[in-house]
Amino acid sequence: MRVTILGAGAWGTALAVVTAQGGHQVRLWARDPAQAEAMARTRVNARYLPGVALPAQLEVAGGELAALMPWLDDADLVVVGTPVAALRGWLAQLAQTLPARGRAHVPVVWLCKGFERPRQADAQGLLGHEVAQAVAPALRTGVFSGPSFAREVAQGLPAALVAASREPAVRAAMIEAFHGPVLRVYANDDVVGVEVGGAVKNVLAIATGLCDGLHLGHNARAALITRGLAEMTRLGVALGARAETFMGLSGLGDLVLTATGDLSRNRQVGLRLAQGWAPQQALQSLGHVAEGVYSAHTVARRARALGVEMPITQAVVALLDGQLDPRAAVDRLMGRDPKPE
Repeated sequence: MRVTILGAGAWGTALAVVTAQGGHQVRLWARDPAQAEAMARTRVNARYLPGVALPAQLEVAGGELAALMPWLDDADLVVVGTPVAALRGWLAQLAQTLPARGRAHVPVVWLCKGFERPRQADAQGLLGHEVAQAVAPALRTGVFSGPSFAREVAQGLPAALVAASREPAVRAAMIEAFHGPVLRVYANDDVVGVEVGGAVKNVLAIATGLCDGLHLGHNARAALITRGLAEMTRLGVALGARAETFMGLSGLGDLVLTATGDLSRNRQVGLRLAQGWAPQQALQSLGHVAEGVYSAHTVARRARALGVEMPITQAVVALLDGQLDPRAAVDRLMGRDPKPE
């Protein structure tokens, strides 16, 4: 199978590595031509995944988009491995390029998790499938999601993920490309649920990192994860998802990983906030995108529009906006009136 991956960040690179090791022909496209040249020469992504060797059969290129066209002409699967902010641009470009080259049937899937920032003050931020509906409705699309730290996957440690699409052929293409000794891939047609889980867990991981940074104990962490799962499920169901999706890999599984694993960038933001860092300082210290910071306001806005109560998310937003300090955020949550579970 021929797989083209657009975006040479940590996760795009890790997926390219294991897919190439699985015997597929994989091409990895880096936006920065200098980064692409260095990766092709040294056979390592020193910027995002240092210490992980790139397989000899993995092709790497970057720079001018015209050079990408031959890779699209024979691809069996195109994977957008960029942050959410770049998804719209890539989908719009692919919606023009693939049909014009007789490749409209090629599945296009993305790896990012989060809500796009609202494009106008009165607009609502969109999930990936909503962006696709807006700018590339004719493309055959899906999302590859679930609990996955890029470094562990690239090191060959086992993981289980979800191939989500409304089209069986798109789900089948993801499974053919990614299922193997390192990755166990499950199919799901609930794209809304899979994407809500992937987006909201990042916000909840900030809250859990804050909890652990304040040394509030394991009881508090368990309460945050459990009640956070309830928030995630309420929002997802209101947006049209199935409740049971949130008990699976892209809901509970991804939430537990991101909230408790120290490789989680969003958890690290919460830990730093607990130490008194400003949000911008915390982000700059990571050197990578922490989608929960960018998605928190959009999650809260969409919840308000739907009449969905999300107190943990609201506390994270207030903390990021400087309206609450870490201790006050905890006091707000603990001071809420008792309710049935």
